[in-house]
Amino acid sequence: MKFRRRAGNVAREEVFLNLTSMIDVIFVLLLFFVVTTTFSRPTQLKIDLPEAASGEPNEAQANPLELSIDETGQYAVNGKVLVKNDLESLTNVLQQESNGDTSMPLIISADAKTTHQSVVTAMDAAGKLGFSHLRMTTVESSAGK
Repeated sequence: MKFRRRAGNVAREEVFLNLTSMIDVIFVLLLFFVVTTTFSRPTQLKIDLPEAASGEPNEAQANPLELSIDETGQYAVNGKVLVKNDLESLTNVLQQESNGDTSMPLIISADAKTTHQSVVTAMDAAGKLGFSHLRMTTVESSAGK
């Protein structure tokens, strides 16, 4: 669109654009984003397991079931190494070794460098079978002596 200029000394009208409503909307959006934004800092934990400064020594119970996990995640039940390291194999071996008696204590001895997933898988297998007496073996820390 082309406007013609008028000849003469006619004062030009200034065009005024009301920006108040647009500024209000922008401030509301800014406030919304500030309130709903969450800032998270990734944290790194240095954990040296398994050590415990307190605890009670294991009282002697007849024939506890012992589950050992080495640092590579290899399982052994009562000294017998499992061929497969999956949940199903571990569940079957625990069922056979306990003869269906889930009231006996299950002692889980995991290496300090084993993956957390290996320990959780062992606890999951025990939970599926109904074991209620789980123990985690630790060594007493030198600070606790």
